Amino acid sequence: MRIFLGALAAVFVFSGVAFAAETEGLIKSIDKENSTITLDDGKSYKLPGEFDASSLKEGMDIVLAYDKVEGQNLITDMQLPDGE
Repeated sequence: MRIFLGALAAVFVFSGVAFAAETEGLIKSIDKENSTITLDDGKSYKLPGEFDASSLKEGMDIVLAYDKVEGQNLITDMQLPDGE
């Protein structure tokens, strides 16, 4: 039983690198070169791989789901306002 619990704990330690979270705010700036956006709270978020940033505009209200991996906020999902 101890071996099983130890193995289970090790799995959680090594798989716990990413932490899912959600936030909402206004887009303060868009850095297309580095594929990041900064919200009005000052935090930056990395856009997914080949995301077309032309659909984003400064001042737009956005809801983000993201994982924190190695100190970066990597966007996993986003919700844009209706009609934009």
